[in-house]
Amino acid sequence: MSFLFGRQPQLSSEQKIAQAEAEIDMVSDMYARLVQSCSKKCIDSSYREADLNKGEGVCLDRCVAKFFEVNVKVSEKMQGEAQGRGAGGFPGM
Repeated sequence: MSFLFGRQPQLSSEQKIAQAEAEIDMVSDMYARLVQSCSKKCIDSSYREADLNKGEGVCLDRCVAKFFEVNVKVSEKMQGEAQGRGAGGFPGM
């Protein structure tokens, strides 16, 4: 009954492993989407040089920064809505 006093119940080893695996999957998926999105936007499909040129490098830097900025904002919004639902409120009301 520890959950009644503000503490979260202890997770079993299997639950911790499953939680860690889910987090790894989520981070791997986010990385794959980041690479696909920013590569498509910033790197020409016909490679002319082995290294990135300055324009590609700048574009990738900005793309990655925007990707993470949006990711943080979406996460914060979703957490806020989840907390609102958990407190008995409804989002948007």
